[in-house]
Amino acid sequence: MPYRQGKPARSAPSNGKPPGRPPAAKPPAARGGVARGREPRHFAALDLGTNNCRLLIARPQGDGFAVIDAFSRIVRLGEGLAGSGRLSDAAIDRTIAALKICADKLRRRNVTLSRAVATEACRRASNGADFIARAYAETGILLDIITAEEEARLAVLGCHSLIEPGEDPALVFDIGGGSTELVLVDTRSETPRVLDWHSAPWGVVSLTESAGHGPPGQDGGPEGRAASYAAMRALVTESMAPFAARLPRGIPVPRLLGTSGTVTTLASVHLGLTHYDRAQVDGLIVPATAMRRISSDLAGMDLRERAQLPCIGTERADLVVAGCAILETIMDLWPAERLGIADRGIREGILRRLMGSTA
Repeated sequence: MPYRQGKPARSAPSNGKPPGRPPAAKPPAARGGVARGREPRHFAALDLGTNNCRLLIARPQGDGFAVIDAFSRIVRLGEGLAGSGRLSDAAIDRTIAALKICADKLRRRNVTLSRAVATEACRRASNGADFIARAYAETGILLDIITAEEEARLAVLGCHSLIEPGEDPALVFDIGGGSTELVLVDTRSETPRVLDWHSAPWGVVSLTESAGHGPPGQDGGPEGRAASYAAMRALVTESMAPFAARLPRGIPVPRLLGTSGTVTTLASVHLGLTHYDRAQVDGLIVPATAMRRISSDLAGMDLRERAQLPCIGTERADLVVAGCAILETIMDLWPAERLGIADRGIREGILRRLMGSTA
């Protein structure tokens, strides 16, 4: 079933400067021009991260939009990047295979206008530009490598409607595969204004590869896992220290909203779900103490134990502990009592911009 997004912002949060980017090339489905007659206009947003490839195809509906097709696959494009500085051949092949599926969906859905973006893995890799060229040659999808700042702004644009009401600044964060974006926003207008932002060079993939637990029997047991988790926490704390020093103090009720696989996965664990259900997770408010308890429990388990948990499984078991370390560090620097959960972000932000540009 399609899901509906809430009322879109008029434009992306801005620092007053134009984006300065040429419009992305139309995907294979859009090369024939605009839709004929009264056929509904279809828009698409593709977000290629360090760990996931995600696509949404939607049509305008009321003050928002209805998603008519979607795709998500863990591709681990940034696997091994921390050590080599390059995207591996195996990771590129996995990602190209996923992009071919996306290209097929774009064609079949007759997409009128689209944008595809790539984030930290492609920003950091020495062969990122070569990968972009190959992806375009083999799939027809032209990926735009966006800056960390634009990534942060798109995430806020896509999920800000889930920020709890309040007058003081709120903190929105996106834990990715290769980096974590934090954005301090003023929510007193319809479109939140970005007050400050920070990109930390640690995501679930990069942090796991640098300081994560080893496999069972090689993780040092409970003491080794505890030491590894402390090391991850220390790395993230250091990377976020400049931003932490700039954050306002004395806010009576800090508001915190997270968008990423980490927070949606932990929210699923909190709810005791046997399988992931977006309808129950998106917009959920979870006590911060519950998220800390879950994080601590997961960090103490070995890989096999985590893999047996519903909504984690083998695909996320090795990365979820790094996400927990990042989340707990964020909750240290912004001590909210409750955490808002968003299963929306960059793709929704892109769609709002695309639809706003055609209004």
